[in-house]
This record gives sequence, structure tokens and C-alpha cells, in this order.
Amino acid sequence: MENIIECNNLTHYYGKRLIYENLSFSVPKGRILGLLGKNGTGKTTTINILSGYLKPRSGQCSIFGQDIQAMHPSTRRNIGLLIEGHVQYQFMTIREIEKFYSAFYPGQWRKEAYYDLMDKLKVAPGQRISRMSCGQRSQVALGLILAQNPELLVLDDFSLGLDPGYRRLFDYLRDYARSENKTVFLTSHIIQDMERLVDDCIIMDYGRILIQQPVKELLDTIRRYTCTLPEGYKMPEDKDFYHPSLIRNTLETFSFLPQQEVENRFKALQVPYSDLKCETVNLEDAFIGLTGKY
Repeated sequence: MENIIECNNLTHYYGKRLIYENLSFSVPKGRILGLLGKNGTGKTTTINILSGYLKPRSGQCSIFGQDIQAMHPSTRRNIGLLIEGHVQYQFMTIREIEKFYSAFYPGQWRKEAYYDLMDKLKVAPGQRISRMSCGQRSQVALGLILAQNPELLVLDDFSLGLDPGYRRLFDYLRDYARSENKTVFLTSHIIQDMERLVDDCIIMDYGRILIQQPVKELLDTIRRYTCTLPEGYKMPEDKDFYHPSLIRNTLETFSFLPQQEVENRFKALQVPYSDLKCETVNLEDAFIGLTGKY
């Protein structure tokens, strides 16, 4: 499968603070990939590297096979970028800002994609952007990106500030990307509803990638385990059990091991457990289980 984004061994610091080291990932054509992580794990740093605004301390990153630091302008026009802050020129109306941006994309601008989204979201053409909520402005920004008709959409903290009805925007983006065979790379620290949008996920911890795989594959394999232990018992460390926590005499941990292997491992570790339970989880619970609650 062709990869639209290729990042190899990215290392970056802010001053002396290490953000991540030797970070590598790829994004296949036609997939929606979510880079998921808590605040401060390097999501926006990655967006800034991908957009060419920031040069990593070391490592290589290419989009459409071109190094991002030496990308041709015609290639860059094929990338739609939405960053925090959304739409500039907020004194304009819905109609005025569409005409303004269309001048930068002669020959590829699809205003019908913009107005189709505005119509679905019940946004009036004469409405001034300055009088909109943050969520409405994000809808305008997405409409402008769709009109640009890029092959790759890069969306930073896409769910930030969206209004209670924002799920419609998720559904619209998912359906649009799949029908047009677009590639989407987005970041979020709000995992709720990402499960319904992304095909693949990268879950980041501080300085490293914990998981990169299709969401369905992740949810088919990860499990939450609970059991009863003597109060005050200290669970032995084991790399296959993520963030075990003991509240009174109940242990909770997450693992990719099937239940029989968990039982065998507990016995080998001489864990005095009883009443072991195994549960499937949604993406939000899997994220919390893999990264820790705090």
C-alpha cells in the first residue's frame, strides 16, 4: 500500500527538553489516521514538522515522496492544513471568505464542496465569521479545506472547541474521505468519538509511540482485566500489563494477552488473585488503559 506520509527516526527538543526520539510512522493512502495522545506528548510538534514550519533536530519526513523541507509549491497545494485557531479574517462573511480563498487555488477549487457542507450545517452565506462560535468556525475551516480539494488533510486537534452537534462533522468528514479516497491525518487528546472516525490510530506516550495499528485490530485484542487481591498487595512489574492500579482490594489492568495466558502469568508471578474478569473496551478506555489515567 502506498504511503502518503513517511516519518523516520524523528528526534526533537525544545531547548534541553526532549519531546521524542527516533519516532517513526507512516500513513497509507486513503486511510484516516488519528494521532492520539495527552497534552504535551508532541502531537502539535508533529503537525508543525509535517507542515514544514518546524525542522526536527534529526530524522526525515516526506509527504508524497518529497522531503517536507524542500517541497515544491505545487505539491504543498495538495495538502489541506487545519490548525488550532481555525479561520482567519473573521470580519468576512461565509460567502466572502470562500471567494477570497478560491483565488489561491485556480483550477482545483471546488466551491460546491464548501457550500454543500455549509448547507448541511445550516450556516447562512451572509453570516459573519466573527459572530460564530468556535465550533462553527471550525466547520467553515473544514469547508474551505474540502473546497481546496487536497489529497491529504492534516487536522490539528480537530475536535477542540466543537459544539454538541459536532458528531455530524465527524460523519461528514469520514464519508467524504472514503468516497473521494482522501488521506486524513488528525490529532486529538479527546478520544471520545474518534472510534467512529479513524481507521488507524497511533497512541503516543511521552517521547514514544505505544501503538500503531487499525482501530478494529486494537479493540479486537486489548482487554481490561480486574481481579480481587489482598488489600495492600503490590503487583509485580510486568511489561505485558499496562498501568495496574489497586484500589482497596480490586486490581485493574490492561493487556493484549488472552485470559488463559493472563491466568498463567499471574500464577507464574505468584499473584494471589481471585475472581478474574475479562472485558472488551472502547477506544477511549483502551487509550486510558495504555497511557495511564493521569
